[in-house]
Amino acid sequence: QVQLVESGGGLVQPGGSLRLSCAVSGVTLDLVGVGWFRQAPGKEREGISCIISLDGSDYYADSVKGRFTISRDTVKNTVYLQMDSLKPEDTAVYYCAAARTFTTDQPLGLRSGWYDFWGQGTQVTVSS
Repeated sequence: QVQLVESGGGLVQPGGSLRLSCAVSGVTLDLVGVGWFRQAPGKEREGISCIISLDGSDYYADSVKGRFTISRDTVKNTVYLQMDSLKPEDTAVYYCAAARTFTTDQPLGLRSGWYDFWGQGTQVTVSS
């Protein structure tokens, strides 16, 4: 059974940083694509970053490009999202997801329908 467990959320001031972790069990990371999503109150779930191609390249939504970095540790079987220069509009519940299928069409990796497994989410609040 594939399980994803996020951690690392919390309260941070604007301009600050957080690193989210997503511990994956039941499947090895080199066999799945991974992505990070977020959902703010009253808004749709937004795909923000993914590693969805076999070459392991990362891809970002414009809203986080240059500020967030996705990475994965295949030894620890964990996916990370380093978030820098945080803004109040980054406040949301953040979810990690895993997909059985890889694709070279990276924008597909920002669509929630691409993914088969989801974590429970972790709250990130950016406020002074």
